[in-house]
Amino acid sequence: MMRKILQISFIHVAVAMTLVPINSTLNRVMIKELALSAALVSLLASLPYLFAPIQVMIGSYSDRHPILGWRRSPYIALGLLLCVAALGVAPFAVFTMPENPLLGLVFTLLTFTAWGMGYNLAAVSYFSLASELTGERGRSRTVAVMMTLMIIAIIFTAATLSRLLVNYSPEQLQTAFLMVAGAALLLGMIGLAGLEPRHSKPLQSVPDEERTGWTSTLKVVFANPVARRFFFYLILLLAAILGQDVLLEPFAAQAFDLPVAATTRITSIWGTCMLITLASASLLERRMGKRRVAQIGGGVAAAAFLMIALSGLLEISAVFYSGVVLLGLGSGLATVSNLSLMLDMTTERVGLYIGAWGIANALSRLIGTLSSGVLRDLISLLSGSPLAGYVIVFFLFAVSLMVSLWLLRRITVQGFQQYNRPLSFAERAAALND
Repeated sequence: MMRKILQISFIHVAVAMTLVPINSTLNRVMIKELALSAALVSLLASLPYLFAPIQVMIGSYSDRHPILGWRRSPYIALGLLLCVAALGVAPFAVFTMPENPLLGLVFTLLTFTAWGMGYNLAAVSYFSLASELTGERGRSRTVAVMMTLMIIAIIFTAATLSRLLVNYSPEQLQTAFLMVAGAALLLGMIGLAGLEPRHSKPLQSVPDEERTGWTSTLKVVFANPVARRFFFYLILLLAAILGQDVLLEPFAAQAFDLPVAATTRITSIWGTCMLITLASASLLERRMGKRRVAQIGGGVAAAAFLMIALSGLLEISAVFYSGVVLLGLGSGLATVSNLSLMLDMTTERVGLYIGAWGIANALSRLIGTLSSGVLRDLISLLSGSPLAGYVIVFFLFAVSLMVSLWLLRRITVQGFQQYNRPLSFAERAAALND
């Protein structure tokens, strides 16, 4: 079984490896080197989350339509190929814009769309396969291995990119992206080899509730006031923690004139600090409680954003890097503790509530990514200072985290369970009726 868990994790890692260059390094190049609008870049970066609702349709379709006897592997392979191909051509598409803006924009939009479609196609398929192969009991272990290996891969990919881009040029960027794409494809193919048995039916059925559409899921979840509060808490928290992806590297380039290699290294610093807290959070939870650790994680992340904003005003890179370290530590604590809280509140009707928290994650990424780029451009235009846009957005992220901590004070597992009664047949039918 461990071999299958590692293989599924390899696929997850392969897809994540294609995210690092596109969502970090390329963002910085587009905003700083090519002087493109941050709003445009954030729109491109948010496409995978705009397409997130199609995961339900993809999952349901692959349930019923195996290809040559395999239910998941062909869809995983197609999604991985789209991600890898998009990564390989992304620099070429982006560097077409200065010479031919319209053609370059269309080409870039198609490239990011292909990556977003590939990400959603692969993700829902390999998570469904993980559920089928490991069952309910093995799911938490599988997710833990997948997450750990993904963070390690992100750190390694960012560090490797940083070394490859010491002497930055458009040609060197294209070469680096192709190398990462090749490594991701190889790792993904190793993960797929012999993973899924060639059966007409899955080994374990995926719960029907995990195939429920967004509207139907939210109707049920919002009937529980504590679940509704937790849903909005997650959006506020994650929109700040995840929304910074599109701006952190361009900000470092703008504020401290750091080269591409140095800003790419930021992701590995952030990831290493996050990995440290992921490894130690369970010990803290046993001593302090999950909600208390979640509060500490959110508070540390809020302090991190304040330090990052302050570093821009003071023009001190040491303050910036201290903020990045704190952001990684706070993000790790918040991620583990809130995941634990989430699991405590999903002891029944697991598929439905896990689906709801997944919706909150997708919405928060979409809101955080889009709003950060739009606000950065708007504030920079009104103030006449590009740096002011970054500083104020990071300050707003800190405010968002503080509001989320206020909401967390009103969320308890006991309160959730008090409202979480089973639905009657009539209520279930009404909730699932689109």
